[in-house]
Amino acid sequence: MKTSIELVKQIQAIAYAGLEYCENDFDRERYDELKKLSQLLLAELTVTPVEKIENLFANEVGYQTPKVDVRAVVFKENKILMVKEKIDGRWSIPGGWADIGYSPSEIAIKEAKEEAGAEVKPVRLLAVIDKLKHDYPISPFHIYKLFILCELVNDTISSGTETSDVNYFSIENLPLLSATRITAEQISMLFRLWENPSEQVVFD
Repeated sequence: MKTSIELVKQIQAIAYAGLEYCENDFDRERYDELKKLSQLLLAELTVTPVEKIENLFANEVGYQTPKVDVRAVVFKENKILMVKEKIDGRWSIPGGWADIGYSPSEIAIKEAKEEAGAEVKPVRLLAVIDKLKHDYPISPFHIYKLFILCELVNDTISSGTETSDVNYFSIENLPLLSATRITAEQISMLFRLWENPSEQVVFD
C-alpha cells in the first residue's frame, strides 16, 4: 500500500499534467485548485511551511517526472571517496542534481571535480534506485539516484564550494552520513558491487 506522501505526490503530478494539457478555463481552475491542495497536504505531511513547498515547485510546469541525482563512486585502497556537505555538516558521496545539457557520466565527472577536486573517468553504472523504496527521510520530490563507478585520473583531492572536507573511508569506519543523500546500506551495496564486477546493475 502506498504511503500518504506518495499519494499526494501522485495527485500533484496529475494536477500539473492537467494544467499542461487542459483545453478550457474551467478545467484549468480545477487543476490549479488541486495543485494548491496537494501542496498544502505535502506541507503538512513533511512539517514544512507551505510557502517553502510552493517555492520548491514554482518552476515546475508540464508533465511531472522524477528528479535525477547522480553520484560519482570512487574507490582507493579499499576505501570510498566522500565529501563533507556544508549544508548539514555530514558526509556523502560526490554528486548532485542532473543538469540540463549533461549526460550522466558528464555529471559524475563534473560533481567529482566540483565537490572533491578529483579528476575521474566514469567506467560503469552500479545502481539506479528509487528513494521511495529505500530508508531515506521524506522528500517533497520523487527522486531517482544513479551511482556511477569512476576511476581516478588525478589523485589530488580538495573540498569545493558546497563541501568543507574530503577524504577516503573504509566500510568499517564510516563518518556521520548525510541522511538525505546516502545510507550505510547503500555504501555497503557499492562496496559489494565494486568488489564483484560481474554483478548486475542494482535497480529499484
